Amino acid sequence: MPWGLLGILLAVCAAMCAVGFYKFVYFLSIGYGFAVAGGSIAVLVMYFINPTATPWWIMLIMCALFIAYGVRLSGFLLVRELKNATFKKTDVAKDTLAKNDEKKMPVFVLATIWVTVAVLYTAQVAPMLFRFNNASTDVIVPVIGFAVSIFGLILESIADNQKSAQKKERPDMVATKGLYKMVRCPNYLGEIIFWTGVFISGITTYATVGQWITAVLAYVCIVFIMFNGAQRLEKRQMARYGDNEEYNTYANKTPIIIPLLPIYHLNKKN
Repeated sequence: MPWGLLGILLAVCAAMCAVGFYKFVYFLSIGYGFAVAGGSIAVLVMYFINPTATPWWIMLIMCALFIAYGVRLSGFLLVRELKNATFKKTDVAKDTLAKNDEKKMPVFVLATIWVTVAVLYTAQVAPMLFRFNNASTDVIVPVIGFAVSIFGLILESIADNQKSAQKKERPDMVATKGLYKMVRCPNYLGEIIFWTGVFISGITTYATVGQWITAVLAYVCIVFIMFNGAQRLEKRQMARYGDNEEYNTYANKTPIIIPLLPIYHLNKKN
């Protein structure tokens, strides 16, 4: 394992997601996108400082994918934060924020979360580092992985745009059109597909047990996080729309995250 290079990557990812100390949720949202984009740039710099036999264009494409992913995610979330700025100025929002301020997390808890997510983000970007460090020269499998990741990124972007448009049209109902006819969480599906492509792109380069464990754990963690996110989203939707017949009909016949897989609910219905 290239521990020295992984240490540099970890330091960069940790610095990029440290924005979570300003607001806890940023560790897992805006800081996430920053870390993925920043980490990939760091690996690309390492490659050009000490180039190996790995084709430069393979490294460049992989870095571009990570940057596109990170910028899209953090940009989308930042725009959403700005749009909510007006709401935060209302009396209700001020009261809510005041209550949250009373329950600030201890610094050691924040630090523990920070280190944990930084390690995860490092593991997610690690396939790019392993490829250049192992001097892998194959191109077919990486290109296949890149194609899968691009498809996932496009799917995720379209899903977010469709959701925003439909919520403007019907703020009293969840999105049900477009990709949301296929699954109820197409943005999470796109996320899973993106990281599936990243994992595939490294299959021919993982050279040690440690590299395989790092890649597999990172992939399993992101899939788990997406299903957990879908579960929490469904719980909020059930609380808000549970008495809505239209919502229940839609939820009972539309898979929650994987197309054609008959998993419709991740929470027990009352």
